[in-house]
Amino acid sequence: MRFGVVTFPGSNCDADCRWVLREVVGVETEFVWHEETDLGGLDAVVLPGGFSYGDYLRAGAIAATSPVMRAVREFAARGGLVLGICNGFQVLLEAGLLPGAMLPNLGARFRCEWVRLRVERTDTPFTSRYRPGQVVRMPIAHREGRYYVDPSTLGRLEAAGCVVFRYEGENPNGSLHGIAGIRNEPGNVLGLMPHPERCAEGILGGEDGRLLFESMVDWIRATRKEAVRWRS
Repeated sequence: MRFGVVTFPGSNCDADCRWVLREVVGVETEFVWHEETDLGGLDAVVLPGGFSYGDYLRAGAIAATSPVMRAVREFAARGGLVLGICNGFQVLLEAGLLPGAMLPNLGARFRCEWVRLRVERTDTPFTSRYRPGQVVRMPIAHREGRYYVDPSTLGRLEAAGCVVFRYEGENPNGSLHGIAGIRNEPGNVLGLMPHPERCAEGILGGEDGRLLFESMVDWIRATRKEAVRWRS
């Protein structure tokens, strides 16, 4: 099982993600440079947080045009797992892999703090280790985290169960319906503004984020077993 962590110029959470995947979760993980065009051999791809290209134009807008994003689209179309964290979520929106846009926080302030989230769906490849309705703690660190989408698309997202994480209690950035994380309709692409890699070990003050990465590993193993069963 191999995970790839994409590095754009300006990424600053790529090493954190690789640490958690390799040293905490225990899966083979490699960096993927933003000019890469082939993601063959990977089982999952993580777009980490940071400030790709300095957030010039809009957060994630330039990174979305990188050669690797063409490969990420093809990878996702084949059913591969794609996780975008914070700036990675912004890149997924700009690349059209998830609907909507990320606006500046209400008050235009950078927010760096722990928040509470409610897990809305546990039947996804990213959340199977959580309990339905479980409230977890994760850190946020962003200035553009106010999720926005037009009303008709918002209705479709809610009806299709694509809202996976929602802020519990205070909505720190003013996101529509308190949305903190969404998946695509097939379910294999997730964007999340809080940082699960920053709460995957007790020494960091929390371990709720580790369950997200372990859920991905569970899903990949189960998918492989199912494929073997059908071939035999």
